[in-house]
Amino acid sequence: MSVVLITGANRGLGLEFVRQYATKGWQVLATCRSPQSASALNELATAHATVQVLPLDVTKEADINALATSLNGQAIDHLILNAGVLGSDCATLGEMNQAKWLEVLTINTVAPALLIQALQDNVAASEHKTIVGISTRVASLGDNSSGNMYSYRASKAALNQILVSAAQNLRNQQVKTLAIHPGWVQTDMGGKDATFPAEQSVAGIIKVTENLTLEESGSFRVFDGSSIEW
Repeated sequence: MSVVLITGANRGLGLEFVRQYATKGWQVLATCRSPQSASALNELATAHATVQVLPLDVTKEADINALATSLNGQAIDHLILNAGVLGSDCATLGEMNQAKWLEVLTINTVAPALLIQALQDNVAASEHKTIVGISTRVASLGDNSSGNMYSYRASKAALNQILVSAAQNLRNQQVKTLAIHPGWVQTDMGGKDATFPAEQSVAGIIKVTENLTLEESGSFRVFDGSSIEW
């Protein structure tokens, strides 16, 4: 049975990833900060015996290392680095400060890097060997025509670099990485006026992930498979 690990699995895209992978018959390791209060996620775990809910606060390095220790020897086919924040209170000139910046960077940038470091052997031991970072089109330098979203843009651009570096460092182990833009999605983060339902976005991401080749490792894509300039 193929195995996926998903961070930020208690809502939005993360919850939809759990639902779709479970429906596909995968074993799902669904992580979130407070499993005891993740009612929708726990309902999925009750409905699908292949879903396991695990505690993980991505802002705590000790949690990341503890998760890796608990999963020692467990192959992970798809590692979905989904947990993230929009940084809406650290988005424009005049409202930024160091504490707000560090909060966004810790969640969007540092945590994915530490998770790749901690779980690289698990991914390498699997059949599919794929790491996916949920990025965003606004991380593209070439596509930035409006400014603002300072911390979100920068943290996700840095995530992209991490994924490209990992593609190079893990290539000999046949591990592939992908930075992907999920679209403007109808979630708590995207809002009700967003363009795409979570079901469509996640289905597209899974399809792109499953078709990713080693030659395409380290690429920056949209959920429909099209490429984005860096």
